[in-house]
Amino acid sequence: MAEPLVLIPGLMADARLFLPQMVQLGGSRAMLVSLPTRGDTVEQMSEAMLPDLPAKFALLGHGLGGDVALDLIRRVPERVTRVVLMATDPLAEAPQAAVARETRMVAARAGRLVEAMREEIPAAAIADSPWRDEVMALVKDMALGLGEGVFLRQSRALQRRPDQQKTMRKVKLPALVIAGAVDTLVPMRRQEFTANLMPFGKLQVIPDAGHLAPLEQPEAVSEALAAFLAGPVLLR
Repeated sequence: MAEPLVLIPGLMADARLFLPQMVQLGGSRAMLVSLPTRGDTVEQMSEAMLPDLPAKFALLGHGLGGDVALDLIRRVPERVTRVVLMATDPLAEAPQAAVARETRMVAARAGRLVEAMREEIPAAAIADSPWRDEVMALVKDMALGLGEGVFLRQSRALQRRPDQQKTMRKVKLPALVIAGAVDTLVPMRRQEFTANLMPFGKLQVIPDAGHLAPLEQPEAVSEALAAFLAGPVLLR
């Protein structure tokens, strides 16, 4: 069987973010969801999940999960066979964005987690479609299930995330950046930058999808993943 695929969801998301892909691709490989919920930094989160990961694995990270995936590659490059990044910003958070995030953290501490999440992932970040309301309802449900404590830890990790350009330049792995065409939270220019910085990086744009492409266009994302995962592994 092919190498296992480790899926790392982003901010306040659980395994349901990737449920369509797990259903469609799980018959051909083992799939393991690892939540970045332990630790207050990207580095602490990757360190916490490392003991539970297989000896060799492919990686898929969304948002914060993509930052954690890059840190796993920094730590154990010999164990990772390939990587997929979705809606991932590999640069350190800008001061203005960190201040805005602090405001959302204050709201969460005051018991307004749902309000904070509406600002984190507004409806405008999701492509206009008949199922956008369903996607937004799932965002709310996942956030409430994880709770305020996880929101604060993950928010701090995003505020403090490292600039990972050095790591990306050294990623001698097949690498795919999957970008929603209308993602307003991680602009296309940043995702193009991410793909171009990795020596074997490729960009694939998903039409009619925004920040949560695995839920918005599940079949297109699954097809992109299946084709990428079936490709050759680089010899190192």
